[in-house]
Amino acid sequence: MAKTPAPFAPFEWMIAWRYLRARRAEGGVSVMTVISLVGITLAVFALIVTLAVRSGLRAQFIDTILGANAHVTIYNTNTINASGQIDRNIADYTERSARISAVDGVTRVAPLVRGQVMANLRQSNSGLEVFGIAEADVLSLPGIVQPENSQGSIERFEQGIAIGSGVAQALNAGVGDRIKLISPNGVRTAFGTSPRINAYEVVYIFTAGSYEIDSSRAYLPISEAQVFFNKEGVATELEIMVDDPEDIDQIVPAIVAAAGENALPWTWQERAGGFISALSMQDNALFILLAILVLIATMNIVSGLIMLVKNKGRDIGVLRTMGLTEGQVLRVFVIVGASIGIVGTLLGLILGVLFTLNIETVYQLVDLFTGQARTSLEEQGFIFPNAKLEAGDVLSALFLSLGLSFIVTIFPARRAARMNPVEALRYE
Repeated sequence: MAKTPAPFAPFEWMIAWRYLRARRAEGGVSVMTVISLVGITLAVFALIVTLAVRSGLRAQFIDTILGANAHVTIYNTNTINASGQIDRNIADYTERSARISAVDGVTRVAPLVRGQVMANLRQSNSGLEVFGIAEADVLSLPGIVQPENSQGSIERFEQGIAIGSGVAQALNAGVGDRIKLISPNGVRTAFGTSPRINAYEVVYIFTAGSYEIDSSRAYLPISEAQVFFNKEGVATELEIMVDDPEDIDQIVPAIVAAAGENALPWTWQERAGGFISALSMQDNALFILLAILVLIATMNIVSGLIMLVKNKGRDIGVLRTMGLTEGQVLRVFVIVGASIGIVGTLLGLILGVLFTLNIETVYQLVDLFTGQARTSLEEQGFIFPNAKLEAGDVLSALFLSLGLSFIVTIFPARRAARMNPVEALRYE
């Protein structure tokens, strides 16, 4: 009894290879093969590049959010002090900071005194959120300490106040000007609390890249802020930075445990939850649209295989009369279609990765062909985000393209396998 060949035997690959390289005059579909190959290549290329740019834009957006904001902020829950008043201040902030700093993954803990004030310079006024912070801590904020986007000297921080560029623009203030801070909760007297007014020299103007921060934030030395806001010896919150902000939920329990009783955490994800949700929805919608593009490209394989089955009807009839089973014929055409999908996917993958890794060169070419410097385009609202290759995005594109290529190949391959050899040879 003859032994049945194993699936995907060498002769099946040989027949499939002959069909792939056959010219149209020989009954092949080389033109459709090339069109299918190019379509899948471009679709996978577009998918990988778009996902990489999307990831780069998301990372850039998150860096902007985190550049001058805490990854986790610890507050005190409401307590009743000796005077019977509600108190949320942190009196033991030094000890708590030391305990939290010892938590694995925590890179920085900074006690803060925060308050709302009105700023005034000449005829201009602006609302400010003042952060009282130690000089060493403000120097560790990457979004604030950027020499290329700042004016003045951060080394003079202890001698004055640092304000955002939006605040400086609203007040028409420059380095060296003295701005007045007005707090309604100021000096305590026998007749109540009167507004406190202090003047501070602007020693540093920063640009964090976030409108919310640049237009409303100022930094004071913590000792000065404690006096100004009547918070002597206490902090209002603890600002915490960690190694991996994206995985913040994993470290929060340990931080809360180290902070002790009455600790109330607030993460950056909770603060920017609306933006993160919007980004996620946009990412999902974008991936679906690009997946449809890949599906359309793989449908060219179906067109090519249907034409191939039609042109090779006589050959299929001969192969069936020679003893090839339906399964063997099906596998021949699956190999043909899948080979186009695999080669197209790999070419698209290579082109997409090369484009992503050299996106800075692409931007320089844009400068060259448009005749405009990138900075001028950015001033007009154009965004040139970095591209960030992530393994998950690359694998998603790879499996999506290969999966669709294999699936769409099955239908014309089954049609070829079920072709009646008698009908195929009747008119030959």
